[in-house]
Amino acid sequence: MASSDAWLERLKSAKKTALIQDGRRKVHFVFTDGAEMSEEYDMKSKELLVRKWRRKGMLGGEGRWDYEVGESLMRTAAQLEAQGFMESNNNPIFLRKDTRQAFQWRIRNLPYPIETYSVTINSEDRCCIVRTTNKKYYKKYTIPDMDRAQLPLEQNAISLAHANNTLIIQYKKPKAILEMERLVQQELDNLKAAKDGDVECSPS
Repeated sequence: MASSDAWLERLKSAKKTALIQDGRRKVHFVFTDGAEMSEEYDMKSKELLVRKWRRKGMLGGEGRWDYEVGESLMRTAAQLEAQGFMESNNNPIFLRKDTRQAFQWRIRNLPYPIETYSVTINSEDRCCIVRTTNKKYYKKYTIPDMDRAQLPLEQNAISLAHANNTLIIQYKKPKAILEMERLVQQELDNLKAAKDGDVECSPS
């Protein structure tokens, strides 16, 4: 649990502001190295809906937000078209959407039957690899939570489902992750949050 403890201490030492808005608790972290993390939790279920990161740009300016969990609601078709690369409705869309008990990824626009897919662990590279037997889709992805806790990846933690042209990959959270998340929630529960419409959200 040493690495999990280190992550928890990093969260505790970060400058934090919290806002309750639209049924979500939104928490903004600024770490000592200048990195920013923004999280959004469902107020009722306490499930993590969004986690995104922003680090300083190469020239010192603010970089763009990179989503670890969830997706940007601002990526509208009009914006994509304005940028000159209209996204095809048929292209696979990969995003992470966790539950309380599992890390979960959804890959939309994959119409093939469930037996077409395999997800394997590459222990050396600490990543998961999605393949199809028809060679129509291939993707490597990591589980940053497991990296932060320096926990080994286990093949038997993975399960697959397929419905509505969407492949759903689940990785059962180990006990160490569940305990770390419980402690993080305790820390956030102690953080004073402004309500939507308040003038200022005092940092911790």
